[in-house]
Amino acid sequence: MQKIEIYTDGACRGNPGIGGWGALLIYQGTEKRLYGSEENTTNNRMELMGSIEALKALKRPCEVILWTDSQYVKKGISEWLAGWKAKGWRTASNQPVKNQDLWQMLDQEANRHHIDWRWVKGHAGEYGNEVADQLANQAIDELLGK
Repeated sequence: MQKIEIYTDGACRGNPGIGGWGALLIYQGTEKRLYGSEENTTNNRMELMGSIEALKALKRPCEVILWTDSQYVKKGISEWLAGWKAKGWRTASNQPVKNQDLWQMLDQEANRHHIDWRWVKGHAGEYGNEVADQLANQAIDELLGK
């Protein structure tokens, strides 16, 4: 099984506002950069989209180390998701899960792979995280026509 390292990030100007996501995929020293944007979104949705789109880009099942600076994504996928599914997509306080559509997409993509979800401190000089952040902001800038 191929081993790949992925760094993802999301950004939003206004929350909600114009958002972007970025992903850096590294396989055997080769990098692939992905990014995209949405006009009316939230930071959490963009964090989720970075992970979803990175995993969708993998053509076959892989062993993945996925780095995110989002505790929301990291804890959501590794701690909260099973409980949400068991409770019919309700939180511990019986509220509907926010961003259920994206959590379901992420769950579907993640189930194709063996993923080690890892948290990285954002804006701390970690190369992959910095690239993912730049890509997310580039997506916003391109949407704004800058």
